[in-house]
Amino acid sequence: MSPVAVFIRTLLKSSAIFIGVTAIFLHPQLEWRATSQQNGFGSLQGVGARQGGREGTVDALIDALKDPDAGVRRQVIRTLASMRSTRAVPALISAMKDADADTRSIVVGALGDLNDARALPALRDALKDENVTVRLRAASALGDLGDRSAVDALITAAKDKSAEVRRRAIGALGDLGDERALDTLMQALKDEDASVRRSAASAIAEISGGHSAHPRPRPNPRPNPNPNPNPNPNPNPNPNPRPVVWR
Repeated sequence: MSPVAVFIRTLLKSSAIFIGVTAIFLHPQLEWRATSQQNGFGSLQGVGARQGGREGTVDALIDALKDPDAGVRRQVIRTLASMRSTRAVPALISAMKDADADTRSIVVGALGDLNDARALPALRDALKDENVTVRLRAASALGDLGDRSAVDALITAAKDKSAEVRRRAIGALGDLGDERALDTLMQALKDEDASVRRSAASAIAEISGGHSAHPRPRPNPRPNPNPNPNPNPNPNPNPNPRPVVWR
């Protein structure tokens, strides 16, 4: 290569480097945009990975609902409820058929916590479960869901043989605030159990428009007659007391 060609090649390389450095100096946002685009793409990949990881975890827990050990199944249900995953609702509804009563009661509590309307039919059916704990938790869950389609089932549950189930059902009726329950609640005022009667009275107050069934303490009706009391309790203080002389 001739000396002239070498000189021209060197000059072109130097010019390209100079132009590139000048462009970055005058337009630093160009480099920032490229970096931001790369970081943004990485962030999107991270979000997708996290979402995929969570869904995979939920799927694994749902499969674990078939574990032969009841203790494992109960812990899985608690975990799904704590994750607030509504994807697990159909599997939890199926778990309402579990042979273990404690597992069914935990399922009822989990469905109430998830607050998904798809659980309403299963919770209404749970009011007829042979286990008392399942029935009373179902009554509370229906009250928390706030769907008035459960009123008829709760009215029936308000006559349950268990006083605790009756009390929970009556409390749920008060939460729903449907006037169709008033006749049942007035009958419950004569229940043999005092806690059921108290619950009925509170529920009637809620349905009838009372904002609170528990009265607040009344303020003191007697104001302080002396709002600015004398800080010195002695009415006639002596600024120069005489010393006591003992003889």
